[in-house]
Amino acid sequence: METLEDKLKYEIARELGLLEKIKKVGWAGLTAKETGRIGGMITVKKKLMKRKLEKEKEL
Repeated sequence: METLEDKLKYEIARELGLLEKIKKVGWAGLTAKETGRIGGMITVKKKLMKRKLEKEKEL
């Protein structure tokens, strides 16, 4: 079963143009810079989602 993080990871990899590379060489074939970008963007998206949920609860 895919987790939210897995879905975000693939979505961001696609946005960064890394999905084809991942399909060819796997996640281990990415550079530290590439994985760091993906991880950073996951963190940002999760924070935004959390804030959105908190605002919706306030209403």
